[in-house]
Amino acid sequence: MKRQLPLFLTFITGLLLIVTFFIPHKPFGGLEQRFLVWYSIISGFAVLLGLDSLIAHHLHKIRWEKQGRFYSALLLFSLFLTLFLGFFSWAKYKSPFALGSPFMFLYTYTIIPLQGTMFALLAFFIASAAYRAFRARTFEATLLLIAAVLVMLGRVPLGSWLWKQIASLFGNPQLNRIELFAIISDWIMNIPQTAAKRGIFIGTALGGIAMSIRIILGIERTYMK
Repeated sequence: MKRQLPLFLTFITGLLLIVTFFIPHKPFGGLEQRFLVWYSIISGFAVLLGLDSLIAHHLHKIRWEKQGRFYSALLLFSLFLTLFLGFFSWAKYKSPFALGSPFMFLYTYTIIPLQGTMFALLAFFIASAAYRAFRARTFEATLLLIAAVLVMLGRVPLGSWLWKQIASLFGNPQLNRIELFAIISDWIMNIPQTAAKRGIFIGTALGGIAMSIRIILGIERTYMK
């Protein structure tokens, strides 16, 4: 019964969501908005469960594991400090984001700089991944490298300057009036890149539909573990 009841609720809920999406009339039309409200409520409880699991996991690491114990303690300290300042600011200033509140001070001078640091590190990871992907070992990698170079030349002032230098070698003043690298860059972004992106989106949508059907029919049960 513990396994059949969640599967039955999942099947009924998924079926009702499909019906309310394709039949936006009474009595099904109003159910979609009601389901969104229920989804928000359930998401709140899911956040509490995730918070409980996070605290229990790091408390176990602090108690029984030596490696990474300091970082677990720092995470829990930051978590409870943020919660305390949030509730304190809400009680005193009627909003955690009120100017001059302790939570806003923490958000402005700690959370925002940490976000900037994370995005700065992400730029180095992207550069490293691009270096590995652009090495011309295969024909596909060579095409990717050429396309990336042309797009970058069309998006930076260096490409415009370089094209003017090339046009001056031919001695044709009409060549200076066009931005060849910019035209090629726009064509790559609008035609091949858009086609590939649409193919990825179609594949993602089909994969989401297939996974949803597997969950509704009870074939995929990993969420019950």
